[in-house]
Amino acid sequence: MQRFLDVMEARLVARPDLARLGRLFSETVLLRIGDDEFYLEFDRGTLARIRRGPSKKVPYRVGLLTDADAMARFWQPLPEPGFHDLFGLVKIGRAEIVGDILVLVKNLRFLKEVLALPRGQVEGAA
Repeated sequence: MQRFLDVMEARLVARPDLARLGRLFSETVLLRIGDDEFYLEFDRGTLARIRRGPSKKVPYRVGLLTDADAMARFWQPLPEPGFHDLFGLVKIGRAEIVGDILVLVKNLRFLKEVLALPRGQVEGAA
């Protein structure tokens, strides 16, 4: 999974439109994929740091909890219905959103597009 997060980080750097979209977003987001936890630390629309967890000491504002298969299907170039969107994953019971939902809603487009950046890099995801 770390490889996909590295792809996400590299593609975000190459997308100044997303950095501009997230310019007011400076928060930590928990991404739990199966037993793996990652803390994505954003600073004004840039991904400043990715910390590997689990950790009880890293505070986060919002988190997405899902399984490896669901994330692999989310990262397909053309995901099937239900796996195409964060709320789609929640609706079909393959993910849970935790934390401050208002932070997610205020920055929804930015977070959805950032988490979708690894699409097309899914070979060997699980």
